[in-house]
Amino acid sequence: MKLLLNVLKRIHKPAVYSSQPRCRSSSARSGLLPLRDEALIVGSNPELVQRLGPQVEVRTGFVTEEEEGAFMQELELGLKKKRYEFDHWDGAIHGYRETERVMWGERCEEVLSRVRSGAFPEGSPLLGPVHILDLDKTGYIKPHIDSVKFCGSTIAGLSLLSDSIMRLVKEDDAEEWLDLLLPRFSLYILRDQARYNFTHQILKDEESVFNGQRVPRLRRISVICRNLPG
Repeated sequence: MKLLLNVLKRIHKPAVYSSQPRCRSSSARSGLLPLRDEALIVGSNPELVQRLGPQVEVRTGFVTEEEEGAFMQELELGLKKKRYEFDHWDGAIHGYRETERVMWGERCEEVLSRVRSGAFPEGSPLLGPVHILDLDKTGYIKPHIDSVKFCGSTIAGLSLLSDSIMRLVKEDDAEEWLDLLLPRFSLYILRDQARYNFTHQILKDEESVFNGQRVPRLRRISVICRNLPG
């Protein structure tokens, strides 16, 4: 499939979509080169980008560096007690540590309240524990679709410590794909078709190229909220 996607990218100039105005200060802090005219989302064709645009969001600068520090202060001690794993129970993740958390300090809870109010439908019941996924620099997430048994129509995740690229590929048609640039400090949101009908993955460092620009992948922590199946 990777070979097919590479061929498609050479043949077709990716369609682009920006889910909001570019936050240059966030890009500068994250380590990305300024991309003044670049979009946060590119896709295999304009029709796909237009169709999925409202269901895929990347909000840059959603957290500050100080807020990121508050999350790390709460999480790092517990994560350091775990080893990076290279065999996930369903084979979806390589080079990771993970945990769940229900109780948060005031600073982190304020951020999570912003996530919940901004990403999920009003009144939508949320999965209680927040999922924390710590990817080693050599780690990556393989293409997968989150279980519909445990997760509802929306997934929202904070990207901490590193920029990364999320790739979405239609489950039954590998020629339809989107790449999402996830800068450090950003929030991504997947809804409805993008969540149910497309696999998503976080690219390896050596494959981390967005619209022709190299995006180095360091250790990455994602703080993920989900709603319950409706």
